[in-house]
Amino acid sequence: MVLAASLAAGCRTTRPADGPAIVQPGAPGQAPHVISAATATDLSHVQATPADVKFMQGMIGHHAQALEMTALLATRTGSDDMRRLAKRIELSQADEIKMMQRWLELRGQAVPGEHDHHMHGAVLMPGMLTPEEMDELAAAKGPAFDRLFLRFMIKHHDGALVMVKDLFATPGAAQESDIFAFASDVDSDQRMEIERMGAMLKEMEK
Repeated sequence: MVLAASLAAGCRTTRPADGPAIVQPGAPGQAPHVISAATATDLSHVQATPADVKFMQGMIGHHAQALEMTALLATRTGSDDMRRLAKRIELSQADEIKMMQRWLELRGQAVPGEHDHHMHGAVLMPGMLTPEEMDELAAAKGPAFDRLFLRFMIKHHDGALVMVKDLFATPGAAQESDIFAFASDVDSDQRMEIERMGAMLKEMEK
């Protein structure tokens, strides 16, 4: 009994005063780090920043253009592999657009239209195709379309990675759990799809 009491006392003296340490995931490419329970509690009350709002608003248009690109495949490709790729992109990004719209609505922020990037003077997010590039893609057919689609979609995905990088580089941004998780998912998903599309393009260009 004395030994048990001594061990219990020893455990109490080594426990942090504000509770056990918690591991917080790092941003893409960065290592996780340990924070205290008190810090974690503070983070739970973190509010969205203007940079968070701008990221979500910009990513809606970015995703919307990806859906416009995939819609072209229906009449321009004969490749089942391309159709499967397009379907994956279509399903994931359509769902994410709805999530981002809801995220903005819940915070009382302006929800941009999915086609606002077509408006005169609209600023395109990184990686987005210009009207001339979209016309070029729409005019292509068959294997030429497939190659151009992959090159343009890789460029498009690279732009999304830039947007995530800029978000995480902004002081105080991406601290809210929802946007941190979403931006991290965008980063990992787009990287995997870039790798997949790069392999497909390499095979086509043999």
